[in-house]
Amino acid sequence: MKTIAIVGGGPKTYIPPLSSDVASVWIGADGGAEVLTEMKMPVDIAVGDFDSVSETMLALIRRTAKETKIHPNEKNETDLELAVNEAMDLGADKILFFGVTGGRMDHTLANIQLLYPLLQHNVEGCIIDKQNMVELKFPGSYSIEEDRNYPYISFVPFTLQVEGLSLIDFKYPLQKATVPIGSTLCLSNELCREEGTYSFEKGIVLVVRSREKR
Repeated sequence: MKTIAIVGGGPKTYIPPLSSDVASVWIGADGGAEVLTEMKMPVDIAVGDFDSVSETMLALIRRTAKETKIHPNEKNETDLELAVNEAMDLGADKILFFGVTGGRMDHTLANIQLLYPLLQHNVEGCIIDKQNMVELKFPGSYSIEEDRNYPYISFVPFTLQVEGLSLIDFKYPLQKATVPIGSTLCLSNELCREEGTYSFEKGIVLVVRSREKR
């Protein structure tokens, strides 16, 4: 599996410590390239209009990145979409997103929605910040392992309803439940063993793993 990491220009306080070994390619989207440079992380591709970085930082990015692609300010795609396109062109099987939450709500919601076209192309996407990990899932059966860094697990309908949702080895189990959009039934669950299983038959689910603010 080819895993590519994309770092966006969201608030730096929401970005967890980064480790170069979690992905084979690192892409900085606009201000995300600044984050990677400041953290002394690899910058394989820096892409965007770079309207959020200083001229001095942009010069540093261009010196340190393997490749820098500068786009005009007026464009149809967001900087994050440009980064996703780069990852797709490189044949990503999984994309990890950092720095794409915690700022403007419209940006955060749009970034979460980006997980849907990825899934349509059989590419896994995972949004990660200091408090949350967010994934989108089509119907099926999935195993999930305990993660003490993100102990709470929520299942949020991404469609008008989710049908046949079952949770096994969870503190609050379910058996073939129908969960409509807006329901809080499946928030803040926890595993009661080291590994559990969730499955559903119809709809699309956001799986959110989270923890309290530290």
